[in-house]
Amino acid sequence: MDATTTLHISLPKALKTYVKKRVGEKQYSNPSDYVRTLIREDQVRRDEELLERMLLEGLASGKGEPMTDEDWKAMRRSVRTGFSNRSRKV
Repeated sequence: MDATTTLHISLPKALKTYVKKRVGEKQYSNPSDYVRTLIREDQVRRDEELLERMLLEGLASGKGEPMTDEDWKAMRRSVRTGFSNRSRKV
């Protein structure tokens, strides 16, 4: 797990009350847990939005072409080279 750091936020009283209510419902252990959950959900949502944009861009790019055996070989070489270069940096 990553090192923990502190982030202080200011909330209007109504939002603070809402957060306390949500924590009181026992779904979250404390306000920090609630905020972490919201941030993680936002990260997932943004990743899903990016994937959808990329998929739509791919669909709009025109008719695809079938992969040849040489295409697959080239892709495998590229992946192996990438992993090999990455492991040397570690």
